[in-house]
Amino acid sequence: MADNRQNVTQILENGSVVISEEVLCTIVEQALKDVEGIIGLSSKPGADIAEVIGKKNWGKGLKITVNEDESLTVDANVLAEYGQSVVSAASAVQSAVTMALESMTGCKVNTVNVNVCGIARK
Repeated sequence: MADNRQNVTQILENGSVVISEEVLCTIVEQALKDVEGIIGLSSKPGADIAEVIGKKNWGKGLKITVNEDESLTVDANVLAEYGQSVVSAASAVQSAVTMALESMTGCKVNTVNVNVCGIARK
């Protein structure tokens, strides 16, 4: 069975650091908590079952791709808060996610695609 996990490897003087896909997702999730106008990630039905069988990030509304040059591409499905500007909130997500990932991992973020999947009240 092929391992589809995506890890980032940083080569340092005395060795290397491997950052797992779960850590990258956690960084994005925490960054989203501070974005005004965003309630959180939009999860797919069955996400709880997928987590039980070992696919933790499937259906969470988040996909992070590690490119060949160790840069990152992020696809985030989010819920916007009712009454807020969707475009402003999505732009703030792009900035917050980029800043969080780049400062915590040292990797360049090429793209943050924000898909607003719904609107809800806080």
